[in-house]
Amino acid sequence: MVPCYQLPDEMASTDSEFVKAASLSELQAEGRKLVNRNGQAIALFYHEGAVHAVDNRCPHMGFPLTQGTVDEGVLTCHWHHARFELSCGDTFDPFADDVPTYPVEVRDGDVYVRPTPIRDAPPEEHWTARLRVGLEENLRLVLAKSVIGLDDAGALAEKPFRIGVEFGTDYRAAGWGPGLTILAAMQNVLPALREDDRRRALYTGLRHVASDCAGEPPKFDQPSFAVRDVGAARLKEWFRENVEVRDRDGAERTLRTAIETLPQEAVAEIVFSAATDHRYLDAGHTFDFANKAFETLDHVGFECADQVLPSLVAGLTTATRSEELSSWRQPVDLAAILETTYGDLPDYVADGEGETWTEPDGFVDTLLEDDPHAVVDALVEAVRHGATTEQLAAAVAHAAVVRVAQFSTANEFSDWNTVHHTFTYANAVHRATRRTDAWELYRGVFDGATSVYLDRFLNTPPAQIPAGDTDADPDACLSALLDAFDEEGEVDTTGRLVADYLAAGGDVAALQATLGEALLREDANFHTLQSLEAGFSQLALTDDPARRRTVLVAVARYMSAHFPTRREAEQTFRIADRLHRGEKIHEA
Repeated sequence: MVPCYQLPDEMASTDSEFVKAASLSELQAEGRKLVNRNGQAIALFYHEGAVHAVDNRCPHMGFPLTQGTVDEGVLTCHWHHARFELSCGDTFDPFADDVPTYPVEVRDGDVYVRPTPIRDAPPEEHWTARLRVGLEENLRLVLAKSVIGLDDAGALAEKPFRIGVEFGTDYRAAGWGPGLTILAAMQNVLPALREDDRRRALYTGLRHVASDCAGEPPKFDQPSFAVRDVGAARLKEWFRENVEVRDRDGAERTLRTAIETLPQEAVAEIVFSAATDHRYLDAGHTFDFANKAFETLDHVGFECADQVLPSLVAGLTTATRSEELSSWRQPVDLAAILETTYGDLPDYVADGEGETWTEPDGFVDTLLEDDPHAVVDALVEAVRHGATTEQLAAAVAHAAVVRVAQFSTANEFSDWNTVHHTFTYANAVHRATRRTDAWELYRGVFDGATSVYLDRFLNTPPAQIPAGDTDADPDACLSALLDAFDEEGEVDTTGRLVADYLAAGGDVAALQATLGEALLREDANFHTLQSLEAGFSQLALTDDPARRRTVLVAVARYMSAHFPTRREAEQTFRIADRLHRGEKIHEA
């Protein structure tokens, strides 16, 4: 009797599910045999008196396992030396993933195989487990395969996103970072992407979370206070005081208490007030991270706030405060101007109570002036006439967009980051004003406007924002746009193509999908991924055609400046997709 895999009782099969695969004598003589049954390339092995069947494609890169080596129950792929336990397919090397196995039976001298892989769990459960392994081991291929598998199992967006958030907040002592920000940004833009690119977006976010956490110590939580009747005002002061003196533990205990006892808007006010007590923390990243954490809760529910928000404390308590930088002190003491203004800000807000402010013509142009006093005065007058934090944040965000759209390529390449930081910060403040009407957010508006002022030299000379050609062919514009992203130095070309497309009546949604396609095929860095998401965010908040054109031109120019890349991540994703679909990769 030749040993072979026997199905458990609950998986018992009928004879009709098995198909004849090979002669037992031939398999014994050759030791291995490649067969194709029902479209599956299956590798049969006769080893140590038993018959085994595995997927012929190595789960790592698809190399034919029939060309591998079997020794002492271990199948080794010669391509990258991945090793598998032959009878169950489990890998010794996590980078390779497990190889699917198939049930076999020997009948009357012939080998029969059931060409449906054995799974220990339903697909969603299986791919969820693999996703966790991919995050823990920082394995891009496993992450890509897991996202694809979960999508096919009907659990694309919410499940992998939630798992990524839980992992990123648990396993990074430094707290919220670029990886979680990218993951949140990709989740935000999913509706604007084509179906295939939604998989790529989640894969992008998850691989950045895994990379951020690789080699880092985990986060250990501080408990909340036992007291439950402190009140919002006192918790707010406690939190701000602990952040002020950079006491991470005290700030975390206070924040956890607020999360457990206060409504969501009050918790947002506490976090955003601390994030604006000092000027433009960490070049805007600290506030942007805070905003992204709250946007994450929009997706997973505020019941996860105790998991998500405490991860912000490390950044708040360690951030560089821009009033400590010479650029905010010399040659004009901008920090001092702002501190004086903030001292009177509650009075200005009181003056505007009951009034309705409408943005006057040329207001954004004033925010782009070379005189910081004129910028601050314009904002103060707006507050005194009833301008809301949201109205002013929208204006400042658009001024920041203009800086990106008019960025001069005569500057150093790294200067793109400077205008980018201002833009993403201003966008975050704008989004936060839609979450809470806390008066402290006016400080975020003023800080953003000051950063716009500091970026003025990067528009010297300003790039022109093209009006666009109304006779252009929209479809041709989109095709040419993707081609332009394939070439270095086509910054102005991409801006013109976007303007032409819009002027000719092209559909904005199709343009967004194309920009998403261009972004996700590249090894886009943190800032480039942020730029697209912030642009799409601002696009959704205005109906003004000129402003929408400026936003999209800005996004395209920034992306073009950073393209093309090596596209290593896309290569991994394509391999994972082809393996999942059963395509041949290395077989002749």
